[in-house]
Amino acid sequence: MVILTVKAGITREQIMAVMPDEIRQTVQLYLNGKVREWYSRSDGRGAVFVLDAKNDAEAHAIMDGLPLARQDLIEHEYIAVGPLMPLRLLMAKP
Repeated sequence: MVILTVKAGITREQIMAVMPDEIRQTVQLYLNGKVREWYSRSDGRGAVFVLDAKNDAEAHAIMDGLPLARQDLIEHEYIAVGPLMPLRLLMAKP
């Protein structure tokens, strides 16, 4: 999971100038199976992506290739997620 946050001091105009390219490239990543889900943050400061990446390096490469990142307008926070492990306890034989 990747949390994108607009950097302090970046204006809405700066972001909006890049958004058409950002959206097109994000849709292409979705169609290629790399972006599984994406959401707007309710605070208006960015987005949250759920990626299909093998590791952190691949996740960084995916996100760093997008226009907002290439223009250094956003920050990323990466959080590795996976299946909820306690559910395995339900599958154990009593």
